Amino acid sequence: MSERPRLLFVSPRFLFPTDQGGKIRTTQILRGMKGGRFDLTLASPAPAGAEQRFAAELHQVCDRFVCWPQVDGRRFFSRLRYLAASQPVSVASDRSAAGIRMVWEELAQQPDVTVFDFLHSVVMAPEAIPCPAVLFTHNVEAEIFDRHARVAADPIKKIVWRSQHRKMDAFERAAVPRFDTVVAVSERDAMTFASMAGVRQVATIATGVDLDFFSFTPPGDEENVVFTGAMDWLANVDGLEFFMREVWPLLAERHPQARMTVVGRNPAPALVERARSRGLPWAFTGFVDDIRPHVRGAAAYVVPLRVGGGTRIKVYEAMAMGAPVVSTSLGVEGLPLTPGEHYLHGETPAMLAGAVARLLEDRELRQRLARQARRYVEENFSSGAVARQFEDICWRTAFPADDSAK
Repeated sequence: MSERPRLLFVSPRFLFPTDQGGKIRTTQILRGMKGGRFDLTLASPAPAGAEQRFAAELHQVCDRFVCWPQVDGRRFFSRLRYLAASQPVSVASDRSAAGIRMVWEELAQQPDVTVFDFLHSVVMAPEAIPCPAVLFTHNVEAEIFDRHARVAADPIKKIVWRSQHRKMDAFERAAVPRFDTVVAVSERDAMTFASMAGVRQVATIATGVDLDFFSFTPPGDEENVVFTGAMDWLANVDGLEFFMREVWPLLAERHPQARMTVVGRNPAPALVERARSRGLPWAFTGFVDDIRPHVRGAAAYVVPLRVGGGTRIKVYEAMAMGAPVVSTSLGVEGLPLTPGEHYLHGETPAMLAGAVARLLEDRELRQRLARQARRYVEENFSSGAVARQFEDICWRTAFPADDSAK
């Protein structure tokens, strides 16, 4: 048995493969903490056989892994049955009787500190958590639902999103004050949590990127545009539908040879069919083990998001790889970036199309933006430094009288 203090880390997702921004952020932090001041136990659901298939990856992020069977509650039709639940669908579908038993058994062993990863994991926590506890938030969840309701064109979808927003807002406001420390990924999110009644302490960590893994390659000279992100995440679907419908036609007028690559798991069949039926030069990769070959050499990397929350780690990954970024304000929300220096900003379809066109037309602009962006993340946002920030927060939560983390 390790003599180090014990940290229990509860995740509502099996972390591998790391095909979402939240999973990437979490695994980078755990990997950076492994072998440090805490003995790490990771608890999460797991698909059948995943513990053996990803044994090497699990060994890199924890000293001990415990799991319960992953239920298939996240598929669209499975989720419909939760619409009438008192909790929002995304929370109710993560609830697991086996997971609750596992988490409570681990808490009964009295870890020195427990981290609940994502708001959704709180559905498996006892009302009174019997040890110092940290909530690691990747977003203000209710805000995402509100934004979906605002952009929904279909009246029925708008009603559903408004209902889900009310439920998520109530769940979030009840859950957050139960923790000794709330960790936010941006100062903006931290201010929102700090304003909630009963919240004791809020800390902020930066968004980090693995600079060795995401090494730099200068942008290419071909008219290649790229987007990365899980394509079963509704915010990404909305952003790509908007980009295809309203931005791409304007860009194609100026650059008919431009091509688009969408890198991410489970692209919506309707979106793929729409691109095919319109004869658009769009390629959808589906899930890939490694996004780097698809991003390197791109002339522009687009983040046309209108919905979302927290911060998008993929922006820093693109910047580290040398892909010049074009984004809406929401796409870089919470990231301390300067338009014109680290990325090009576009809000309207005309602005976004114009920004991408500038990159396709101006080789010097592409190269300058890429070099400045890489240098900026090198100087400020290494994943190792962020992991140390997170470890310090956990230590201060577990041992508030100990000033060694200062």
